[in-house]
Amino acid sequence: VYFDREYTYAQLKSFTDRLATALSKKMGIKKGDVVGVQLFNSPQFIIGVYGSLKAGAIVALMSPLLPTPELEYEIGTSGARVVITDESRLEEIKAMKHRTKLEQIIVTSIKDFSPSEDPVPPKVEGAIQLRQLLSETEADPPKLEIDPVEDVALLFFTGGSTGIPKGVMLTHYNLTTNIIQTFGPTAAGMLEPNKGNFSVMGCLPFFHIYGFTCAMNVALYWAGCLLLVPDARDTKMIYELLVKYRPLLMPGVPTQFMRLLQEKNVDLSELKGCVPYSGAAALPPEVSKQFEEKAGVLVSEGYGLSEASPVTHSNFVAILKGAGIDLGLPVKLGSIGIPVPDTDVKIVDIETGTKEVPVGEPGEMIIKGPQIMKGYWPTPGSGLRDGWLYTGDVAKMDEDGYFYIVDRTKDMINVSGLKVYGRVVDDILYEHPAVAKAAAVGIPDPERPGSERVKAFIELKEGYEPSEELKEDILRHCRERLPPYAVPKFIEFRKELPLTVTEKVFKRKLREEEIEKMKKAGLLK
Repeated sequence: VYFDREYTYAQLKSFTDRLATALSKKMGIKKGDVVGVQLFNSPQFIIGVYGSLKAGAIVALMSPLLPTPELEYEIGTSGARVVITDESRLEEIKAMKHRTKLEQIIVTSIKDFSPSEDPVPPKVEGAIQLRQLLSETEADPPKLEIDPVEDVALLFFTGGSTGIPKGVMLTHYNLTTNIIQTFGPTAAGMLEPNKGNFSVMGCLPFFHIYGFTCAMNVALYWAGCLLLVPDARDTKMIYELLVKYRPLLMPGVPTQFMRLLQEKNVDLSELKGCVPYSGAAALPPEVSKQFEEKAGVLVSEGYGLSEASPVTHSNFVAILKGAGIDLGLPVKLGSIGIPVPDTDVKIVDIETGTKEVPVGEPGEMIIKGPQIMKGYWPTPGSGLRDGWLYTGDVAKMDEDGYFYIVDRTKDMINVSGLKVYGRVVDDILYEHPAVAKAAAVGIPDPERPGSERVKAFIELKEGYEPSEELKEDILRHCRERLPPYAVPKFIEFRKELPLTVTEKVFKRKLREEEIEKMKKAGLLK
């Protein structure tokens, strides 16, 4: 469903067959060539992805929000021969042709495939309209031999919030396996009985691997109705679709659930019967509690990363309880749950990464399974150690086999040799009634080289104003709940905290801004 226009699976098959035919017979795309797809959630995104796969291409997913230099880097690095993009990006992409392997550009508009589309798409110079290409092509897709285990299906660039993006190579096997793993033992009781008769909220960006697998692919695999939301921040549209279609599944990120909590004109009891689950960033326990109180449904948490297609853990007990199936087992909110089927997980020491730590102790989480990437583009096996993916996340496992994320290794704060986990500080800050969003980061301590101080950046809830009194109240709240060395040394109120494209609070950006300020003030060299 796209802006109230409905499409059937038969129509989707016709569109994808036509695009596959056009790519292979009109544009010369062969098996293993790369086609870039740079679109918001829309029918044309799904057509672009599956049409390209049917042509034997590797699909390189690219964010429509990428600044020009980063977009050129991804087009150039992937070697994309064709890019399917929004008409608003056409001119800048045309300029990249002579610097990359790009040969053809297919354009579309967010209005296309909606009730407000132009009867005839306007002609564009230097590109072809997707709708025109489909209307002029008879369906005759190529017959290909695909090796699901070896052949790369998806190239997804990751690392934008932590450094230079790397291309993650995911095979057909990785992706298909992970669709089945995602709901694991819950599928038999929840999805199989509703096959072809349920809907999924598509409010996560499909150009991110979480939305790609857990919303788009899960819906398509179990023949669900996919509710397309082009703008992940459009709470009004999300709520209207929730009320009208009553989706069974709502994968989201913490920021989206926070917005629903804060929206005045939202009756969260409308979510009864919906199974919301959160990923991509830590779900503060306080948000989970508020959601259960106001909506009467559990927000379960899982865990994944781009290199794992992405899901590796899920809180199946919470998912089933959200669907009205109570197994009588502890839910353990705040836990990412247990590993999904066929997934091996170890917690190892951070220093060497070779020794398993005792149950209950934090260490780096490493993972092996059929969903783990082939490697970083273009080298198979790169980014893995003996088949194990080192996640860079500090986690611990309890005596029941449930896992808990403590922090990113890169987000750990070193205060005079003592480890402070930023996520723990974040969770305490979220418990304060004035805090809407929070991020604790480590900034260099000019008085102690090699040491850091804890600084908290806070976005306030509506009705609260920044003041020294409020700052002191938040610090008092932290002092009562944290060891002295973990209490923020500084608090800065911001009207809005910067977010990544997946709506995580962009901690690296906050830290870089702070370091730049300190350099300008002469506190750092």
